[in-house]
Amino acid sequence: MTTRIDRLWPDPAEQVRDDELVEPLDGVRMNFVSSIDGAATRDGLSGALGGPADHRLFELLRRAADVVMVGAGTVRAEGYGPVRVGTDPQPVFAIVTARLELDPASPIFTKAPVRPVILTTERATGKAAFAEVADVVVAGSSRVDGRLAVDALHARGLRRILCEGGPSLFGSLLASDVVDELCLTVSPSLEAGDARRITHGEAVPRDMSLVSVHRSGSALLLRYAR
Repeated sequence: MTTRIDRLWPDPAEQVRDDELVEPLDGVRMNFVSSIDGAATRDGLSGALGGPADHRLFELLRRAADVVMVGAGTVRAEGYGPVRVGTDPQPVFAIVTARLELDPASPIFTKAPVRPVILTTERATGKAAFAEVADVVVAGSSRVDGRLAVDALHARGLRRILCEGGPSLFGSLLASDVVDELCLTVSPSLEAGDARRITHGEAVPRDMSLVSVHRSGSALLLRYAR
C-alpha cells in the first residue's frame, strides 16, 4: 500500500497521487532529510532519518530526474549501489569526487543500467582505470566546481539534475549559485549529538520561497524554490 501523504499548502488535499507530489524540474534540485533539531544524519547516515514518506518521495524524485548527482563520500557512507528506478528511462548516476577514490570494479559501475558519469579534477590520478565503466569529466583544478559540474551535465543533455548529497557537495553547489530547489523532509525526531547540517561550506545566504507543504503522520515534506 502506498504511504499516505497529504498536502497542507497551498491547496489542501488528502492522499495526493504521485504525479501531484513531484513535478519535473529543469534545473538543480536538492533532496535532503533533517531532524527537527537540524541533524542531517543519525549514526552517520542520512537514510536512518527517513521514514516511508521520505522513501516514497526519494523514488519519485529520481524518476523525475535525468541525472542523480551524489558526492563520493556519501556514496561510500550510505552504501550506494547502481541507481535504478521502477520506470524507464533510467537516470544517469553522476558521482562527484575530487581525488577519484572509487573502485572501477564496484557494482555502481559494472551493473549500472546507464553508463555513469564521474565529475572530478585535473589533479585526480587514475582516470584511465575508469575508461571502460564511466565517462570521466574534469570539472575543476583541485576541487570540483559546482558550476562546471552542472555545465558538463547540461552539455550531455542532462538538465533535470537531482542531488542527494552530501552536505559538502550541497555547499559547493550553493556557493556556485546553481541550486534551484530544495526538497526537505523534516523527520519528527530530536537527535542532539554532533551531526552535520544538510549543507556545509562557506556562508553564502540565498533566499528561497516556500512552494508546498505536505504531511505524512508527523513528518513534513517541504519544497522551496529560488
